[in-house]
Amino acid sequence: MIPADDPALRILTAQESAAGLTAVWARENTRDEVFSALTRKEAYATTGSRIRVRVFGGWDFEEADLGAADFTTTGYSRGVPMGGDLRNAPADAAPRFMVQALRDPDGANLDRVQIVKGWIDGNGETFERVYDIAVSDGREIGEDGRARTPVGSTVDVTTATYTNSIGAAALSGFWQDPDFNRAENAFYYVRVLEIPTPRWTTHDAAFFGVPLPDTVPVDVQDRAYTSPIWYSTSN
Repeated sequence: MIPADDPALRILTAQESAAGLTAVWARENTRDEVFSALTRKEAYATTGSRIRVRVFGGWDFEEADLGAADFTTTGYSRGVPMGGDLRNAPADAAPRFMVQALRDPDGANLDRVQIVKGWIDGNGETFERVYDIAVSDGREIGEDGRARTPVGSTVDVTTATYTNSIGAAALSGFWQDPDFNRAENAFYYVRVLEIPTPRWTTHDAAFFGVPLPDTVPVDVQDRAYTSPIWYSTSN
């Protein structure tokens, strides 16, 4: 247990999650290139899965660019990757993003891809909003930018197993900010969610034949989250 004077702030070990992973998009698998990728913030993290995710932001991407064979060439030549800065906003233009995500080869299928936008308005107030940009299993994204239908769950609590009969092995999405205001600083990062899988406490309960703890969920949706792409009014 993590102690605290306030009982409400105490955290039981069962409430903690497993360690995550960090990934970078480097030109070569060398120390110099890995540190270069970290320096330019072309990096992302996961809650433990080996999800692959790539995002580019720019001003003139088209949805057709998403499936092009030269996806990365287009992304770098006409935009910026995760960790980059959107500059020189054209008049009456809004940021456009293209994202590709691939599941962990040994893990769970993907539920959805989201863009999380944060911004500061003219009064200095901060805001944040989540947009679903790609979802699996034929679900629909509503006018509010969200898919309200859950992906479902295949988790078998008694055996601590799941199946990839739902979700998708890969997802890609194109999105343009519908509420862009060039007078407001903003950031955009990508979040990729897996379908539900048994939580580690569920694995332990099945293995040791002990009751499930009632203080935590039986399943978890592991995820990846990228460095933001930034827009500054000073650029």
